[in-house]
Amino acid sequence: MEFRKSSVEEMNSPHLLVIGGTGFIGHHLIRVAQLKGWHTTSVSLNSPSEERFVDGIRYLHFDMTDDSLVRKYLVDDYNYVVNLGGYINHKLFKDGGRSLIETHFTTLQNLLETIPRSKLKRFVQIGSSDEYGNSPAPQHENLREKPISPYSLAKVAGTHFLQMLHRTEKFPAVILRLFLTYGPGQDAGRFLPQIIRGCLDNTEFPTSAGEQLRDFCYVEDTIRAILKALVEPEVEGEVFNVASGAPISIRTMITKVCNLTGSGRPQYGKVLYRPEENMNLYADIKKIQETLSWSPQVSLEQGLRETISWYEGIG
Repeated sequence: MEFRKSSVEEMNSPHLLVIGGTGFIGHHLIRVAQLKGWHTTSVSLNSPSEERFVDGIRYLHFDMTDDSLVRKYLVDDYNYVVNLGGYINHKLFKDGGRSLIETHFTTLQNLLETIPRSKLKRFVQIGSSDEYGNSPAPQHENLREKPISPYSLAKVAGTHFLQMLHRTEKFPAVILRLFLTYGPGQDAGRFLPQIIRGCLDNTEFPTSAGEQLRDFCYVEDTIRAILKALVEPEVEGEVFNVASGAPISIRTMITKVCNLTGSGRPQYGKVLYRPEENMNLYADIKKIQETLSWSPQVSLEQGLRETISWYEGIG
């Protein structure tokens, strides 16, 4: 994916730490950092796949829930940190949800106890639209969060923890609350890659009835938001939605992919809605537009075409 020109302030070869740099959004971020000539370190549980490997990046692989390993490996001074660690999972607490809380919140505490602060200019925490739970749409940053899963609970805890640190210790954190980021290279098990693959293979594939309204943001626009959050002055302690601000139903999204590929046989209603699933989850993006001067630049049509093209290329 060619990254389009950005008006983001250039930094003079900063040291960037990306937690989750081998993930979908993370590997796009470190590619941009590498092109800018930044000194970048990626931390993840596993080494990057061949398609996500970026030459010139320092890769570290260890379990960040183990505080002794965090203290062993993360002793350098970093100017900027982006925490994309963890994984999306909507399992219930009784089905093993405690591990999700530990993966996201314990990891964050271990990281913040360890990284030196003397040269740290900004810490960007990647949150989730799931933090809003069943709050009415469009969701805006002043709403009280209503987590409906261990995953969303851990994300809310991370948000409040970092805001507390900003209030009490002037910690330079900014929280970006992502809605549905999509694009080339997304993990095969996520919603849109599954739909695209099913359409390209012209197979029957199960879906929900598709009545949910959702908010999709192309990965290139998400990366621009992260870069903005790294350098914009006087936004520490703030939460920003990162989304298109344009709701679309899941069923309409599937129809668009079917039309663009010319194939696919979705089986609507074969997948049940999740317990307490918010049927209307889409963002109010006025705050990020006004404060960070950020707006999405890639249309849904263009983003879908580029994403489908990428999946066609890998067969």
